[in-house]
Amino acid sequence: MRILGIETSCDETGVAIYDTDQGLLSHALFSQVDMHAHFGGVVPELASRDHIRRIVPLIKEVSDEANIHFNAIDGIAYTEGPGLVGALLVGISVAHGLSWSLQIPAVGIHHMEGHLLACMLEEEKPKFPFIALLVSGGHTQLVKVEAVGRYTIMGESLDDAVGEAFDKTAKLLGLGYPGGPVIEKIAREGHAGIYNFPRPMINRPGLDFSFSGLKTFAKNTWEESRQDQQTKADIARAFSEAVFDTLFIKCQRAIQQTGLRHLVVAGGVSANRQLRARFRDLEADVFYPRLEFCTDNGAMIAYAGAIRLVAGEQKGLSFGARPRWSLDELQPPAHLPENS
Repeated sequence: MRILGIETSCDETGVAIYDTDQGLLSHALFSQVDMHAHFGGVVPELASRDHIRRIVPLIKEVSDEANIHFNAIDGIAYTEGPGLVGALLVGISVAHGLSWSLQIPAVGIHHMEGHLLACMLEEEKPKFPFIALLVSGGHTQLVKVEAVGRYTIMGESLDDAVGEAFDKTAKLLGLGYPGGPVIEKIAREGHAGIYNFPRPMINRPGLDFSFSGLKTFAKNTWEESRQDQQTKADIARAFSEAVFDTLFIKCQRAIQQTGLRHLVVAGGVSANRQLRARFRDLEADVFYPRLEFCTDNGAMIAYAGAIRLVAGEQKGLSFGARPRWSLDELQPPAHLPENS
């Protein structure tokens, strides 16, 4: 079964074709980072308009790369939510238009389920059940994954997501947008031990997170400092170490509580080299998507859609976006394919 995957939840237009026998055939991505950097964050209206401009050319690009005519597509998967409602509706409308014209099924996919399953596109895959740490601009969650669609949220951020905290901290330091890559880069020039940032909520029971206070601590530290380039690097390093230590401690706690030895780390922040270096000490086998599939992409949506379409799921003529959608509201497919 050949699945066209479409991702338009925020500021990246991703399209891919996945074959259930041959694997990933092609994928393409257009990032709007340069456009939004001028404003210091994502502008929803501009994001939606850019998806409209990019999506059809990208669909043609992946079809040409895979040497597949539209008539050879067996189903379409698209991001139904969560995300920016206008951006979501671009992908949803195109997906259902193609579904109707080609008379093939379409299915809506939860954006974070896509991230959670992105590791399944790699040769080394985690085995169910496992724990997933989802770290992105909008989400920070620890999830127990028993099977596709069987998710239990064990802990999540009570305020800022990790990616959001990086963006806000980068902005107050005058480093630009997006915050994750720019802080990672400058943190390499920082000196260890100059500043001691707190590790939020590690002394409390449970697996929830809080990163808003770290952002405030960084702000106060900056305002009380010499405010030169080296200070920025030192603060960036201390901030990053605090974030990744906190994530490490919570993941280690989740592993001890569940007894599960496989951990998936996914979402845009999972591409951070400092995070990956810290997690080498974790008492578990850690799995990451390849770097190009850490951020939003069509391949993860195509893969998740393939599982659900093969199991017989599909949307009817009535459809819509779900800008807010909890991961634990998902249900497993009625008939899971083998090894899913």
